[in-house]
Amino acid sequence: MGTSAQRVPGAMPSSGNPAASSYTHPQIRHIHVLYSVVVSVLLTTRCPSRLKCKVPYLNPGSVQNQTPPLVLTFGATDPVGAIGIQSDLACFAAMGCHGLSVITAISIGDTTGVEDVQHIDADWVADQARVLLEDMQVTAFKIGYVGSLESIAAIAEIMSDYPDIPLILDPFCSGIPDESEEGEQSLIAMRELLVPQATLLLLSAVELGRFAESWREPSATSTVADDAAEVIKLGCQYVFVTGTAGEMHEVSNTLYSEEGLIRHDSWPRQPGSFAGSGGTLSAAIAALQANGLDVPEAVAEAQEFAVATLAHAQRLGMGKLIPDRYFWAREPNDIS
Repeated sequence: MGTSAQRVPGAMPSSGNPAASSYTHPQIRHIHVLYSVVVSVLLTTRCPSRLKCKVPYLNPGSVQNQTPPLVLTFGATDPVGAIGIQSDLACFAAMGCHGLSVITAISIGDTTGVEDVQHIDADWVADQARVLLEDMQVTAFKIGYVGSLESIAAIAEIMSDYPDIPLILDPFCSGIPDESEEGEQSLIAMRELLVPQATLLLLSAVELGRFAESWREPSATSTVADDAAEVIKLGCQYVFVTGTAGEMHEVSNTLYSEEGLIRHDSWPRQPGSFAGSGGTLSAAIAALQANGLDVPEAVAEAQEFAVATLAHAQRLGMGKLIPDRYFWAREPNDIS
């Protein structure tokens, strides 16, 4: 995987008695180290402010030189943290990136689903992004739920100023109610404005079929490969289709480029109903691209990560299971 868990030796014993454990939280150890350094400085110099601290990350220069990759995501907020902005930020952090966010909509919901959505004005969407991009150097973009037609146009205009930065496009969110009045127009706008700028478009086989109907009549003979090829002709470099044909007990995903099929992966189908599995996958791809992986490798590792988050998913409420993006950071006894 693109990330690795750093375990602290001396985990808490099964007895649960903290006094019987040699485990010390890293932050507590750092406080002890800092206290020792400060005492040493005060005892050995009359001008402690001139002495460089021996703890590297406490020196401003060292901190500034350790900036993680910055990933900017566009999407809706989710009070649960299962989908949208909150989910993306958790995935970015799990992959060693710092997440930046532009809110396109505010949702109301719980673990059973989203009840309502309020779109953010397109000017506010654009201003959020412009202010961030004028201040920080972003290494990857992810576009999730785009909201209104006006926001699609605003986001597309911003993306056109950054053609060399990877853009992961995952605009279809099954967890958010469909805006039927603008549904067809939104598909056309995304096809004409966002897809041509995308490094990778992620969508399910069902969503691809629906998307394809924005340029062709409904057809029982058109294949996933045919529709993916048409999307790539629009300018998108890769199309990653989830839920493609495979065994009943497996989930299969397929990556296409202008060269045709690049990779086809199958994973054991896990029991339960999940919220945010697709968004976890696209956010992980964006973060791995920000870390320098090429698209096929990022897709492979992101799938491994997403499958693991589902294997450790948690039931936080009475509805769907929520992927655990921090499963790797927990002690084995903490994972049920």
